[in-house]
Amino acid sequence: MTTFSIGETDFLLDGRPHRVFAGALHYFRIHPDHWADRIRKARLMGLNTIETYVAWNAHEPVRGEWDATGWNDLGRFLDLIAAEGMHAIVRPGPYICAEWHNGGLPVWLTSTPGIGLRRSEPQYLEAVSTYLRRVYEIVAPRQIDRGGNVVLLQIENEYGAYGSDHDYLRTLTELTRACDITVPLTTVDQPEPHMLAAGTLPDLHTTGSFGSRATERLATLREHQPTGPLMCSEFWDGWFDWWGGVHHTTDAAASASELDALLAAGASVNIYMLHGGTNFGTTNGANDKGRYAPIVTSYDYDAPLDESGHPTEKYHAFREVIARYAPVPDEVPPARPAAPVLSVPLRTTGDWLPATGADGGAVDLPPTFEELGQLGPLVRYDIALPAEPFGDSDSAVLAFAEVRDLAWVAVDGAPIGRLQRALHERSLSIPRGSRLTVLVEDQGRVNYDVRLGENKGLVGPVTLGGHELSGWTAQPVDLAGVAAGIPAASEQTTAGRTGLVGTFDLDEPADLFLDTDAWSKGYAFVNGFFLGRYWRNGPQRTLYVPTPATRAGANEIVVVELEHVVEPVAAFVAAPDLGHREE
Repeated sequence: MTTFSIGETDFLLDGRPHRVFAGALHYFRIHPDHWADRIRKARLMGLNTIETYVAWNAHEPVRGEWDATGWNDLGRFLDLIAAEGMHAIVRPGPYICAEWHNGGLPVWLTSTPGIGLRRSEPQYLEAVSTYLRRVYEIVAPRQIDRGGNVVLLQIENEYGAYGSDHDYLRTLTELTRACDITVPLTTVDQPEPHMLAAGTLPDLHTTGSFGSRATERLATLREHQPTGPLMCSEFWDGWFDWWGGVHHTTDAAASASELDALLAAGASVNIYMLHGGTNFGTTNGANDKGRYAPIVTSYDYDAPLDESGHPTEKYHAFREVIARYAPVPDEVPPARPAAPVLSVPLRTTGDWLPATGADGGAVDLPPTFEELGQLGPLVRYDIALPAEPFGDSDSAVLAFAEVRDLAWVAVDGAPIGRLQRALHERSLSIPRGSRLTVLVEDQGRVNYDVRLGENKGLVGPVTLGGHELSGWTAQPVDLAGVAAGIPAASEQTTAGRTGLVGTFDLDEPADLFLDTDAWSKGYAFVNGFFLGRYWRNGPQRTLYVPTPATRAGANEIVVVELEHVVEPVAAFVAAPDLGHREE
């Protein structure tokens, strides 16, 4: 029986000192047909371990409907890691952050009345216990002492940055052990004394998360973890991007130098990210530290393997550093080839939004996405406009308590304006009319800190000329249904919100990069595969189309445009464009 344990100074594999050279891959951000390729390239860089989060809301978006198949087949992912001769680290949260929507927590959980997140609160603990038992059913038989490859499992995630409920951590630990998890248990926090003290327990092995000043931060970690192996279990080698920002990159040589300092100190490492992948669909998260900042579709992260899974300058720099401390295979993955370049004319099909509002009774306050059970990104709100607030004027100020996150306002079908949460916009002047329509987009659920689990939509009362409006109807938009219906729609050119559809031929399936600069804001699909969001706001200018989403022969592209189209054409370009780099 193979064993993995923690010694006085080292990890021990069958009693012998062992160093973990790990890299992060999130199976839920990578097409399952690409899992084996990314894992193999991790080994070729010199790594011996793959780390992954488990995204609860990917497995159970609807309460009680657990899914561990296809994209969610964690067991298959762990088995592919084992087939490559590598170990695995599993981090099931339940909270993962990860710039993933809602930090990995299901919306049904965070919207439960009276629930207390990430602490010893009965409703929360009951749901978390059910979730973790399901994960551990997959993980337990794959532990290294059962003939599998899982060597470490993490309790919670950077908990010291959020709370200090040690009883909560103890409950998770006891549950984990009761579910027959026998490998060492770890925690991770930034190497700040108050975080390290709050985020762990004496019987858990404390690790750090950082991307610079490795020697200094390992020293801080050692003060709080006096014995056992030092480990940076999130070595940040890049960063994420948000809409309206810049494309973040880190210098390959500088990152490699920090990795060298970390390894020279004898520490183990998990490179975050080895390969970031993509926030396909609308799975991106958001941050809000005074200003709401939704994450872009790409999760390239400036990682050693780029968004399409090919080695970068950083890959080779890291591989050279790792070779100083461990054997590295001779084989090196090839560079990314140029993708097929195509220009595809698109047919515009007119406004895809349903012509009327929702049926059924009106309510005083506009309901939130959560009250409507809407997991998609769009809800349409309608209300009859009273004449009184206008008085003798032809216009009045429409004011919202809060818009989460982007709202398009129309009166009698005519567009009036747009309100952005990111710009703290909540009011605008509207003309006299009969009917108000507000289309609201959830741009990404906050994945960090106190705004975790917040409601989406029109939140709170709405006033017109200082008078509160009541009598709202609300209609969740079935985006998948909209996209499926666009190809059959009659041709109708429009300068505003529209659907677009086109076809193109490929000699064989291939990775593609879809240039979105000809459009304003919306969503794109290829052969029904939901690529994600685009927005002229940048920095991201292309969407990644993975090979398995394409096919030899005829392919179809569908675009759901929210605002307006500059040119009805789909341009596929040779390489990705993630925006202007950070200076």
